[in-house]
Amino acid sequence: MSMRTPVGDVRVVLGVPLSATPGISVVARVKTGWEAVHETGRLRPEVLLIDVRMPELDGISVTREVLKAAPRTAVLVLTDVRESESVFAAMRAGARGYLPGDAGEADIVRAVRGVAAGSAVFGEHVARQVLDMLFAVTPARPFPTLTTREEEVLDLLAAGQANHVIAQRLGLAPKTVRNHVSAVMTKLDTPSRAEAAERARLVGLGRPA
Repeated sequence: MSMRTPVGDVRVVLGVPLSATPGISVVARVKTGWEAVHETGRLRPEVLLIDVRMPELDGISVTREVLKAAPRTAVLVLTDVRESESVFAAMRAGARGYLPGDAGEADIVRAVRGVAAGSAVFGEHVARQVLDMLFAVTPARPFPTLTTREEEVLDLLAAGQANHVIAQRLGLAPKTVRNHVSAVMTKLDTPSRAEAAERARLVGLGRPA
């Protein structure tokens, strides 16, 4: 949905349900992650407002792709996903703000204007997580139950590599890689390698070297 932008309004591409809000001009509404990337690259809005759970391409991956195509667009995450791994993954990907899905419209408007102006905006719960991370003596590993080797395998799995490629990259036998993948799926309680890879991408694994 496109509309004329009133003077002083912030142009926004929406990937989450939101009613008409004073001070925000909605230039596009999208249903999938890839639509968000395409429309943001085409329209270059001040803000992209998305959920972490987007169809076809998750919100963390959307953030990375959007900032390649439209680096001046601020990404604001509005979601019910509050796990620390998702919060920190969004920050590492370049999101400027992270709000809970039950945030009120007044809070959303302030956040949209804030990130558009260059500020970082976080909900109270998220802010506490960020502070805990900043003052932690050592940064927490995203999947502490995994061994170092299993995390290396998961990183390559999240990058879309097949088992034989992972074996070559890590100098392992293919059977050993299969065993590591099975162990990762068991420890992460994921029924498939695709879901394990998706969880890994949410915390920043799988990025090109």
